[in-house]
Amino acid sequence: MNKDFKLFQKEFKKWQEKFGLMGYTIYFKHEPLDEAFADIEIRQGEMVASVRLSNKLTDKNKLYRDIKMDAKHEAIHLLVGRLSENAGYRYSSKAEIYEATEELVNKLCNLIP
Repeated sequence: MNKDFKLFQKEFKKWQEKFGLMGYTIYFKHEPLDEAFADIEIRQGEMVASVRLSNKLTDKNKLYRDIKMDAKHEAIHLLVGRLSENAGYRYSSKAEIYEATEELVNKLCNLIP
């Protein structure tokens, strides 16, 4: 197994535990992603999440990859996942919810040591 992928899983699990999110079943995947270093798909009702780390990056993008921060970022998405899903039931567009969630996740990444 790739050392970056192992580190990503370890870091994600660390944050999952710190945030008290142990009720979720997590599946990790190491596969190509179109535009991201990593992402997460949460099925809130089932308490299941698929967390993916890209295994195909351009040489330029490799310079900007931060495995630990990527894992923390996706764990924060899990932390706010229920909020994000519930917001979708209101009168906001999916794009507005996504933008607000990304803004919150990025702020929390910088605030949480």
